Amino acid sequence: MSEFDAIIDYVEQSCKTRGKKLTPKRKLVLQTLLHANKALSAYELLDYCQTHFKQPMQVMTIYRTLDFLEQELFVHKLTVSNQYVACSHILCEDEHGTPQFLICAKCNKINEQIIDPQMMIGLKSNAQQEGFTVVNSQIEINGICDQCVE
Repeated sequence: MSEFDAIIDYVEQSCKTRGKKLTPKRKLVLQTLLHANKALSAYELLDYCQTHFKQPMQVMTIYRTLDFLEQELFVHKLTVSNQYVACSHILCEDEHGTPQFLICAKCNKINEQIIDPQMMIGLKSNAQQEGFTVVNSQIEINGICDQCVE
């Protein structure tokens, strides 16, 4: 079984365990993000589904599907670019923690890491001291990957 198949199988079982269903459209959107191996906007997902899988979808269906997949922690929304990426820790059964995304400005490669929980406690504490309540602690850092530097 390939890693791709293992992820889809895991997500199907995970949904079933949670009393949810991985519908064909949800599965298609997740497969598309996995297949693309990069962040895509809803409209880019629409085009990708049509081009690579010959599956037409409505953009509202894609948004609803992305909302579901994001709530279930199978995908992440990159706030700055309004794009979505498959979680690189889908197969991890532990608490995922707060994601940090390293995004290459040249090739758009995305590396997802988990931020040390102690660091997040400090960041949230600093925000509170300044009179802010953190509502989304996800961190997105733009830079240039080593391959693009060379």
